[in-house]
Amino acid sequence: MVCILATSNTRFTYFQNNNNESTNNSSAVSDRQIKQALQIIATQTLKEKIPSLTDLQNILDSVIPSSSTIKSEHNFEQMHQVHGSDESITKRLQNLGYLKADKKWLTKKSFFEIGQKILEDAIKIVEKDTHGFHENRNIGYSNTILDTSKKLEIGDDIKHLDIPSTVLNAIQRHKRKHEVLKFPLEIDFSDFEKFEANEEVKIAIVYCIDLSSTMKYSLSSGVGTRIEAAKKALWALYVLNNKFFPNDSVYIIGFGSLASRINPSDIPYLKTFDANDNFLHYTNYQAAFRLALQILKKNGSQNKRIVIITDGQPSACFIDNELQKNQILTEKPYSNFYRPDQTTMSKIKNEKDLNLEIKNESVYLCYRYKQVDSVVDMSTLQEAKKCKKEGIEIDTIMVSDEPELLSYVENLEKHLQGRAYYINPEKIDQVLINDFISNKKKAVYSRTG
Repeated sequence: MVCILATSNTRFTYFQNNNNESTNNSSAVSDRQIKQALQIIATQTLKEKIPSLTDLQNILDSVIPSSSTIKSEHNFEQMHQVHGSDESITKRLQNLGYLKADKKWLTKKSFFEIGQKILEDAIKIVEKDTHGFHENRNIGYSNTILDTSKKLEIGDDIKHLDIPSTVLNAIQRHKRKHEVLKFPLEIDFSDFEKFEANEEVKIAIVYCIDLSSTMKYSLSSGVGTRIEAAKKALWALYVLNNKFFPNDSVYIIGFGSLASRINPSDIPYLKTFDANDNFLHYTNYQAAFRLALQILKKNGSQNKRIVIITDGQPSACFIDNELQKNQILTEKPYSNFYRPDQTTMSKIKNEKDLNLEIKNESVYLCYRYKQVDSVVDMSTLQEAKKCKKEGIEIDTIMVSDEPELLSYVENLEKHLQGRAYYINPEKIDQVLINDFISNKKKAVYSRTG
C-alpha cells in the first residue's frame, strides 16, 4: 500500500508502507518462539518426572528470551499486539491455548501439535524402509465405490451390482450368438458385473506398556529411558491413527502387577512403578492380556491385535480361587500373595492417575533371576491362548536384549503363532509406526496377495 506523508513545508512524500511485512515478521518471531517452546515442552513431558507448571515456566524462561528482550530488536507496538505485556512465556502459551493451569498442563491443542512433530520426525525415517512385519488374515467391508467394474464372482456381495454393464453384457452375448432379443431379457451368470470397491479394513490394537520398575532404566545412548521411548512411540502412533485412520481403534494399557486402561491423552504422563508402590512394580503379563481381551471383545473391528511392549519376563500372575492358592502353597509354603489395599490404590490413582483393574483375584508374586516360575508361565500362556481363541493376534516387542528374556518370549510366541521382536528402544517409534502402516496395507491387499 502507498501512503502519503505531509511534511512541515507542505510538500508531499510518497513511500511504500511495509507495515504488513513488519507484522508478518513479528508473527514469525512469535511462531519461532512457540515452536521452540513446544520442543522444550515435548522434551519435558517425555520425561518420567514431569515438571510442575511453575518449574516449566523457569525452564522456558531460561531458554526463550522474554518479550522485553525482543522489544529492543522490534517495534514495541508490533510486539505488544503479539505478546501483550511482560508476562511469562507460560502465561502467553496459556493465552494461546497451549497450556492450562492444571497438574496435567498440556491442552488438546499442544498434545496434537507435539505429537504431530514427533510423528513427522519418525515418518522421515520410516519412509526410507517400507518393509512391514505383520499380515492380517481378515479383510474389511467394501466401503468406497469406484467407477470401474469387474465380473461378479461366486461368493461376491451383489449390493454393488453394476446394472447397466450387466444388461449390456447380456445384449452383447445374444448379439454374438445372432439371437433375437426377447424381453424379459435372459441374463446369464457370466453377464453380471459389480462395481469395484476399496476395502476399508478396521483394526483394533491394544498396546500394553510395561510399567515395571526396570522400564526406567536409561537407554544405551544415555538420553532418556525405556519408558520414555515407549511413550514417544505411542504418542506418535495415536496422532497417526487419529489423523489418517479415524475408523481404527488404538487402546493403551499400562501394567505392572496389575493393569490399567490409559487415556491416550495421558500418554505423556505415564510413570513406572517402584518398590515404594507396594509390590506393584512386578511384571504381570496375564493382567495385560485379561484387560486387553475385555476391551477387544467389545470392539467390532475385523482385525484385532495385542502388542506387549516390555523389558522383562513375567514375575506375577493372578490367583482366581483358593484351590489355586493352596496348590501353590503345598509345593512352595513361603510363596507371596498380594492384594493392594485401598490406601495403595488411592495413592496410585492420585500420583499416576491409574485405575488399576482387580476383582476377586489376588496376585501371586514370584521373581526368579533370569527365569520364569512355572505357575506364572502356565497362567500367562493360558490367558494368552484365551485371546487367540477370540481371533486376536499377539505380538511381543522386547526393549531388552538379555538372552534369557528373548528365549522366553520366543517360546511364548511359538505357542501363540505370533511374533517376537527385539527392538532398540531408541527406534521403537519408527518400528511401531512402520508396523502399523504396513499392517493396514497388507490387510487391504490380502485378497489379491
